[in-house]
Amino acid sequence: MMQAQANLNAAASPDRLTPALGILTLVLMLTGLYIGLSAPPDLNQGTLVRLMFVHVPAAWLSYLAYGGTGLFGLLYLVTRQRRYDRLALSSAEMGLMFTVATIIVGMLWAKPTWGAYWVWEPRLTTTALSLVIYGGYLLVRSLIEEPERRARVSAVIGVVGTLYVPVNYMAVEWWRGIHQTQTLKLLGKIDFAGSHAYGIALGLMTLAFTVLYFYLLRLRGKIAVMQEAREERLFERGELNG
Repeated sequence: MMQAQANLNAAASPDRLTPALGILTLVLMLTGLYIGLSAPPDLNQGTLVRLMFVHVPAAWLSYLAYGGTGLFGLLYLVTRQRRYDRLALSSAEMGLMFTVATIIVGMLWAKPTWGAYWVWEPRLTTTALSLVIYGGYLLVRSLIEEPERRARVSAVIGVVGTLYVPVNYMAVEWWRGIHQTQTLKLLGKIDFAGSHAYGIALGLMTLAFTVLYFYLLRLRGKIAVMQEAREERLFERGELNG
């Protein structure tokens, strides 16, 4: 209980970094969108390609969040420090949220280019699988009341679930499908037929979404501290059973 109160006091203390991350995210997004929307239409897809400025960074953020879930889960298993469990939970929630955003924007892009909102091809199928994996992660957390056991089981699922990231990323290379190859490649350059401004805008938006991840992680982490403190008080009163 003393540790929970200490965490609660820390969460309530003045914090300049979190609002600074929020402001930086907003500045980067506005700059990236201005450059991208001001550029001439792409030679192949016209203005439709501008959906990329949200679709690709959202997908990147989901990868980052799922990777964070695995990393924080592993750190919890090694150290047994509850703060890593809180960060893993926060990261998993963000991963799910931005996967849904990726799918929605992707569907808007797919309809005029593929003629259908959804096709069960490798990249889309593995993306849908992530909703099952991390939806299951959150479901397991909701079913286990004892905090230490919940954190331990969740950490294992989070670590194993991280294997989804390289499989989904490489799906367009390993299996034939209609989805285009990676826009952001680990090796190689980005080339757009319309304007080099697209590359600059996409880079800024990807950076903005990266900063957004850390902003939301800190924000959600503070909420998780309060929830954990409340949960421990309920355990002390015997209102929850381990």
